[in-house]
Amino acid sequence: MHFLDFEKPIAELEGKIEELRHLTDAGDINIAEEVAKLNGKVEKLLRTTYAKLTPWQKTQVARHPERPHCLDYVQGLIQDFVPLAGDRAFADDKAVVGGMGRFRGHSVVVIGLEKGHDTESRIKHNFGMAKPEGYRKAKRLMHLADQFKLPLLSFVDTSGAYPGVDAEARGQAEAIARCIETGLDLRVPYIASVIGEGGSGGAIAIATGNAILMQEHAIYSVISPEGCASILWRSGDQAKDAAEALKLTAQDLLKFGVIDQVVAEPLGGAHRAPAAAIRNLGDAIEASLKDLSGFEGGVLRSRRREKFLDMGRALPTH
Repeated sequence: MHFLDFEKPIAELEGKIEELRHLTDAGDINIAEEVAKLNGKVEKLLRTTYAKLTPWQKTQVARHPERPHCLDYVQGLIQDFVPLAGDRAFADDKAVVGGMGRFRGHSVVVIGLEKGHDTESRIKHNFGMAKPEGYRKAKRLMHLADQFKLPLLSFVDTSGAYPGVDAEARGQAEAIARCIETGLDLRVPYIASVIGEGGSGGAIAIATGNAILMQEHAIYSVISPEGCASILWRSGDQAKDAAEALKLTAQDLLKFGVIDQVVAEPLGGAHRAPAAAIRNLGDAIEASLKDLSGFEGGVLRSRRREKFLDMGRALPTH
């Protein structure tokens, strides 16, 4: 397992456990008993460490290379998934994945941003950074959900939209804006889940849901801590301070009303128990879908629009 900087004491304990498990001749030592003691220490250390993570440490957890990504959630939650490709205008952007399937008995349309797990898949999916054709593909799938009156589920995990010259030349800002506009205009239940990084407009393009769920150690912000630091301090060295100032954690965003629910992760983060993390999020999505399914399309649309308008209204000062 890949350990983060602040997990060094945990890594040392787990290293000792592995050493004990590989012993073939331990003499009078009761290996099982020693392993159980060390496992108890690991659990206690994980509990205390993850109970007081700083925003920068949460950023590291959200970016953990072994954290489950969009396609892992699709595989774990969506049955009979049929992927749909292309924006019907330019190309198929592999950073955006989507299609139709069944979620716990409900026919749904799924959209997500996929980062990839290894070098090959990360290059294929452009590290989860979508280009204009990706957002136009997402918009097409949103229209499909609306046309067939199917709930829309989205999975957000991106550091941001692709910032290349070619993307700008093909109308990156317009594509994101149209995607947001379409999301706000839907007359079907729309549930967005932030499963890792929610970076800038590239994330909100597929996150204008009736319900916005966010995993416990995910992050969601207008800009990455490094990007913020490079603008404000002209140095990426201030990323930790930027993460603190941005209020990008799920707990902060719940207080501000930007998201609707924090979904608990397994002890030590989603990367330690991916199946449990996927199941927990599935339960939260199911509950949200049940709450929204009784509303007429016009009500869903107006409530969603009002929700995002409320975020932009200034609080009265006294």
